[in-house]
Amino acid sequence: MQFIDLHKQQERIRTGVHQRIQTVMDHGKYIMGPEVQELEKTLAEFVGIKHCVGCSSGTDALLMTLMAWEVGPGDAVFTTPFTFISTAEVIQLLGATPVFVDIDEKTFNIDPVKLEKVVKNTIDAGELNHKAVITVDLFGLPADYPSIETIAKKYNLLVLEDAAQSFGASIGMRKTGSFGDAAATSFFPAKPLGCYGDGGAIFTDNDDLAEKLHSIRIHGKGSHKYDNIRVGINGRLDTLQAAILLEKFSIFPEEVDLRNNVASLYNEKLHNKVQSPFVPDGYTSVWAIYSILTDSEKHRTEIQERLKGKNIPTAIYYPLPLHLQTAFMGLGFQEGDFPISEDISQRIFSLPMHPYLDKADIKTITELIF
Repeated sequence: MQFIDLHKQQERIRTGVHQRIQTVMDHGKYIMGPEVQELEKTLAEFVGIKHCVGCSSGTDALLMTLMAWEVGPGDAVFTTPFTFISTAEVIQLLGATPVFVDIDEKTFNIDPVKLEKVVKNTIDAGELNHKAVITVDLFGLPADYPSIETIAKKYNLLVLEDAAQSFGASIGMRKTGSFGDAAATSFFPAKPLGCYGDGGAIFTDNDDLAEKLHSIRIHGKGSHKYDNIRVGINGRLDTLQAAILLEKFSIFPEEVDLRNNVASLYNEKLHNKVQSPFVPDGYTSVWAIYSILTDSEKHRTEIQERLKGKNIPTAIYYPLPLHLQTAFMGLGFQEGDFPISEDISQRIFSLPMHPYLDKADIKTITELIF
């Protein structure tokens, strides 16, 4: 059994993918070719936003946006400690300070109540300029944007939606990618919409921001390649990856529905066994990862070992919150500072999740969980 089965998906689209790749080979525009612009237009329309800027990875999508906002030394950027390192890494890369906020114990996303308290404390301390918040739509579930956007407006914070795991999810009629001042997503192969290499995109309704992002992704390009009007990066999305994404997008809405069917089956079978994922009313998750909570770390290990014995893969996202990682030791955090993130990290683990799991697969998996 595969944790994420890309082979079954490839069986459906193999011919189309080969045709898309051959088209790129024929025109030979491997850098910023027409498929990049086609993908940007397609995804912007899907999200319901004016601009989509394709780029080299989800990490660079975050980095480029912060660069465009001129985030740097002396700036505080608020985010969650319960996420992959890239979210906080880009803050520190620019010399700004990651300021962590603990998560909600049910959604595992940043807690808006705690966010406002930390923002207030940071303002009162007067040592850092409160600049932005990077939310994270963990495991495919959108963060609480109605509350977060209200807080951001109150304290004049920019909001960057880290939608690396949530492209295709929604709150009501609004899709992820449309929240905050900008949104970043990832096309890493394991993501719900993933390419066969690396890639990412940034979404925004802000014309000025989009213009800066187009410049930043090509070394700060101005009117031509040797007119550099700012410091940028090599952040371009490969034409071949854009072509692959276009073909994969042709079945993406259907796959989102299939992922939700799989999650519903899991929820039904796991009822009263472990704590299954919580999705608030009006929210739709894209189920990038299906994670459950056990009673204890020991309980988690026991279940994982049973599953491993039947060749069923599992994973732990995330075993150590960012504030306890060596890379962020200089921030002065210690064990106990973010108790919910620390507790969840001891008890959480993830089961196989992809659109092509069937009832028999789920029955086999869930019967081993007790």
